[in-house]
This record gives sequence, C-alpha cells and structure tokens, in this order.
Amino acid sequence: MEYTNLGRSGLSVSRLCLGTMNFGPETDESTSHEIMDLALDNGINFFDTANVYGWGENRGRTEQIIGNWFAKGGQRREKTVLATKVYGDMGSWPNQGRLSALNIRRACDASLARLKTDYIDLYQMHHIDRNTPWEEIWQAMEVLVTQGKILYVGSSNFAGWHIAQAQASAHKRNFVGLISEQSIYNLITRDIEREVIPAAKHYGLGIIPWSPLSGGLLGGVLDKQNKGGSRRFEGRSKQILEQKHDQIKEYEDFCKKLGQSPADVALSWILAQDSVTAPIIGPRTKEQLQGTLSVLDFKLDKDSLKALDSIFPGHRTAPEDYAW
Repeated sequence: MEYTNLGRSGLSVSRLCLGTMNFGPETDESTSHEIMDLALDNGINFFDTANVYGWGENRGRTEQIIGNWFAKGGQRREKTVLATKVYGDMGSWPNQGRLSALNIRRACDASLARLKTDYIDLYQMHHIDRNTPWEEIWQAMEVLVTQGKILYVGSSNFAGWHIAQAQASAHKRNFVGLISEQSIYNLITRDIEREVIPAAKHYGLGIIPWSPLSGGLLGGVLDKQNKGGSRRFEGRSKQILEQKHDQIKEYEDFCKKLGQSPADVALSWILAQDSVTAPIIGPRTKEQLQGTLSVLDFKLDKDSLKALDSIFPGHRTAPEDYAW
C-alpha cells in the first residue's frame, strides 16, 4: 500500500479510502466487519463515513456498524484514520441538521457515541450551509478541537469560492481551517477541475474523490450488459449512460487494448491526477474490495493518460476553459 499526507497536514493516509456507505443498506454487519478487516490487512487505513449513512429511518446505522467493529479491539481504532461528516438532517426537529454551532456540537457527540470512540480524525462538512456564518462554524469546530473530539476539519461538495471563504475566515482566527475537500470526480464528471482543484492546490487541501467509477458506469458496464450481468441503471446514471454511450464504448475498447479492467483504469487515472489524495472505493463484498486492490499494481503511462483525456475531455482552470 502507498501512503501520502492528506493535503498540507502531517496526517498519513492510504492512497485508497474505504467508503462505508453500503454498510447497512446493502451489506450486513458481519460482512461489513470482514471488509474492514480485509482493508486493514491490506494497508488501507483511511475510512470514510457520514452520520446520515444508513439513510431514512436507519440514519446512523453505518456509524454504529463501524463502532461495533472498533469495539472488537485488536487496535482497529488505533490503526484507522476515521473520517465522518456532519450536515444532513438526523431528525425532523429544528437544529437536527446543517452547520449551526448547536447542531455541530450535538451531531459530533452523537457520532462519537455511535462510533464508540472518543475522537474523530477528520470531521467533514457534508455540504455548504449558506445560512450559517463562517465565524460561527469555525468557533464550533475550534471548541471540538480543544476538547479533543476532532483533530482535523474537511469539506465535501464545496465550490472553489466556498473553500476560499472558509480559509479566509479561518486565517483571521489563526485556525488551520480545511485540510481536505471531498468531491465527485471521475473521468466522466470533471467539473472540479475548473475551480475546486485550483483552490485546493492553493490552500493545501487534499482531494478525496467520491464516485470514482461514476456509479459503476466506468466499471465495464457495456461489456457486462452484453453478457447479461449488469444491474439496471436508473435516474441520472441511466441518463449519463445514454448520453455518453459512445464514449463509454470507446473507453471500454481502450481498456481491452491495455489489457486492464475498466475499473482499474478509472482508478489509476484518478490516482494520477494532481492534488488527489485517495479516491473512495465503496465495496459491497469482500470480493469487490479484493478486486480493487489490483489497481495499485500498475500505473498508466503518459500516452494512456492522454488517450483517456481525448475520450473524456476535461477542463482547464477557469476562466481559460470558457474565455480567451
């Protein structure tokens, strides 16, 4: 396993991040524990979750599963760099969501209880809260740091100018501020290249891409459909598949020429991108995780990276991408 620092921090994390969103809704607790054990055994020390995972009436269930795994001992907690998130509504009553100082305090305490730990390594804001001033947010985060309940703060789904706002406000308080940004990023969806990645580079934030396989569309979907083994895609994924069918076909043909699986090529591409710390992989089974580990065995050369950019063109830094 390869390791790198998360952004400008001294925190060392694996180049693959274990996403846990399927734990509970798709994967039972026993299998979830086996997946986390397998991840640690293979050197993956970076785990990502959120207080809302489990969804609906089961919000918080994923954190509970992780907490029960930590409770088994064996230095599971000590070996894990734990990232969770705050923002989503955990109930229907006022102040049970978003980023008020009150909710940040309550949500953190509730996550700690579910996770059966006394600290969170990376506490991420799951979404921007346009109704709460940064002074209030940073004051609440500073209190949690002082109390030892969190060590670092990250963002998720922020725009470039949100990152700039956050860091300017943190700087006034002589506070470290953000060390990471978690965004959707893959060969198909490359919007963050315009301003989010440049902002992250400027402020020293590590990029943690979610959905690196675009919800499975970069995992050999057309080949699987031809063999009758692909799941049905609905909603936005179905629309993207229809719109990008020819590009995805060209992509899968290119992967065959390379002799590599489409999933490995997509992950290898994103690992080669500037400022990317670790893409989030979200296995539902041990076999899926084991198959993903092979991505670390090869790296795409410059010609292959250029070919992929021609299939799925990206964006230059704003405003050059849309102006002279």
